[in-house]
Amino acid sequence: MLETTIAAIRPADEAAMAAARELHGRLTKPAGSLGALEELSVRLAGLAGACPPPLPEPAAVAIFAGDHGVHAQGVSPWPQEVTAQMIANFLAGGAVVNAFARQAGASVTVVDVGVATPLPTDPVAEPAVVGPAVLDPAVPRLVVASVRRGTRDLTVTAALTRDEALAAVQTGIRIADELIDAGAGILLTGDMGIGNTTPAAVLIAAFTGVDALDATGRGTGVDDPTYAHKVAVVRAALARHTPDPADPLGVLAAVGGLEHAALAGLILGAAARRTPVLLDGVIAVSAALAAAAFAPGAVSAMVAGHRSAEPGATAALRHLGLDPLIDLGLRLGEGTGALLALPVVTGAVRVLHEVATFDSAGVAEK
Repeated sequence: MLETTIAAIRPADEAAMAAARELHGRLTKPAGSLGALEELSVRLAGLAGACPPPLPEPAAVAIFAGDHGVHAQGVSPWPQEVTAQMIANFLAGGAVVNAFARQAGASVTVVDVGVATPLPTDPVAEPAVVGPAVLDPAVPRLVVASVRRGTRDLTVTAALTRDEALAAVQTGIRIADELIDAGAGILLTGDMGIGNTTPAAVLIAAFTGVDALDATGRGTGVDDPTYAHKVAVVRAALARHTPDPADPLGVLAAVGGLEHAALAGLILGAAARRTPVLLDGVIAVSAALAAAAFAPGAVSAMVAGHRSAEPGATAALRHLGLDPLIDLGLRLGEGTGALLALPVVTGAVRVLHEVATFDSAGVAEK
């Protein structure tokens, strides 16, 4: 599945991009007056191979959840059980991501790809799907696709086997296909996993080459001693595994999380289907680095929703060549920043669909 997905990813359509730039030049506005929105719409035209590109709707948020063996190293003050508890909150509609999704009219799909604590909604955690693949903004949906109950401690051994990492990547690809087949016009990345900013920092350092200090942030807001310890854990993991960025599956297996691997798969699956993916915060962009290492052309499907307060996110976006649409100092995850950026993406495309040209409106040009 991974190989065929990668093979289906194509470069941006230059003719469609040229047509979008030419159309912008004829719309009733000064050339370049919409700033970054113009280039965003051009990129989306190139992804779709059409000008104007399809409106990015309906929107579907995919929240991948997993736990982490490195939690045992004290990198987060939150107990690991919170991951499963937050999944219950997502499904009850009580989290921030739910509030923002209702505002945006986006559906929410929660995927248990490796939660350590049995879910209250599915105590045996058998592989199953709860609810059909319907994009219903009013009803969050659960997919149980657990590869294993949390990763191993990456300070002691590889977090995952290559087969486990591959299974998680392929889960993400399947979710992308399922949501797009159900009609989604844009996918939004979400995540949940106590301690997951630590493997994200290791992934970012591995793929970009930045120092552990520049890749590591405070996550949920740890104090200074815990932050210093977290940086040391990231540095030690890099030294132990010496991950090779030319082998993205190996990197994900050695130091990644199950949700990171699944998000990489989601991005690859969307790129293969020429569907945009609106990236959320540091977990998403660390996974995007892996997706780009698998298939550089996947970057054409990526839209950076926001700049996370985590320093590693900026390093990752710089490496990917992506500029974030908004910068509000967010560090929640879940998909919240991507949802706030969604109207910006929709507006960029709607301009090409609805704004009159100078000729059609009878407006004189300069």
